[in-house]
Amino acid sequence: MKKLILTFAFVAVAQLGFAQEDPAFKADVMKVVQRSSGAQIEGAKKQILGMIPEDKQTAFLVEFDALIAKANESTAKIYMEEYTKEDIKAMLAFYDSPVGKKMDQKAAAITTKSQEAMMELQGEIQEVIGKYAQ
Repeated sequence: MKKLILTFAFVAVAQLGFAQEDPAFKADVMKVVQRSSGAQIEGAKKQILGMIPEDKQTAFLVEFDALIAKANESTAKIYMEEYTKEDIKAMLAFYDSPVGKKMDQKAAAITTKSQEAMMELQGEIQEVIGKYAQ
């Protein structure tokens, strides 16, 4: 969970100016970013929300959603630098395909299961790091 929060914080801090040259391209890129990570983020949000007292959840969600918006903007900027318009159109076509929709539907469950599996290995990972970090 720490890794997830640190990743979001890092992406938010790395936020740079966003090129507004082609609004249609940016809109498509934002769709790809949302579709490629939206379900995982929602799954993580639910997990984190379970750790927040109920009376603080509304305030948390406002701040968390603002961080995610910054992270998405930063990710979109990177996508716009690395992918062509045709690449982005192909990604959108994939997400509209049956397999893409299936990935979207299963993403939250897969993220949760993957996090649980990594938590089980965390002790072993720390042991290996400790063994070689000295």
